Amino acid sequence: MLETIKSFDQDLLLFLNGLNCPVFDPIIFWGTNTVTWLPLYCLLLYLMIRKYRWKAVWVILFAMLMVLFSDQLSNVFKVWIARPRPTHEPGLTGLHTVNGYLGGQFGFYSAHASTNMAIAVFMIILLGRPFPYFPSLILSWAVFMAYTRIYLGVHYPGDILAGWVAGGLTGWGFGRLCCWFVRKPIVT
Repeated sequence: MLETIKSFDQDLLLFLNGLNCPVFDPIIFWGTNTVTWLPLYCLLLYLMIRKYRWKAVWVILFAMLMVLFSDQLSNVFKVWIARPRPTHEPGLTGLHTVNGYLGGQFGFYSAHASTNMAIAVFMIILLGRPFPYFPSLILSWAVFMAYTRIYLGVHYPGDILAGWVAGGLTGWGFGRLCCWFVRKPIVT
């Protein structure tokens, strides 16, 4: 059963990764970088300050702790599970990589997928709908960030799925705790 799942994960990775296009390589490589998204983070910061005023300090603190928790939890799982990344899998052929980027040795589960999903869920809980389609847009951003990891060949789809689940739960937990702490109603 486990071998069937692993084989499906590899086949799905090779299919999705095989949809690459040289024109998109620099865009995807650029898009996976955290610094690229500073304008988005500044917008989210502005929206937090506008909604929470002085209590935004606490919201930002919770957000920082959540990002740290999400990232470090994924690192614990990477070492514990010790599943090699696709780029470090000796028998895997036909994988498209960009700029020689291989990532670290282990890949289960994706910290990018987890942390970005945690941020998205946290922001949806704390901000609600500051403008139309906000939840759809921020979730689309989290999905794009996760897809860049498959495009670059550094994560299996299973790594992404597990990262989304872990990140969603992390964002939900920290979001609920933060709402309770700042005594704001939780947006549903």
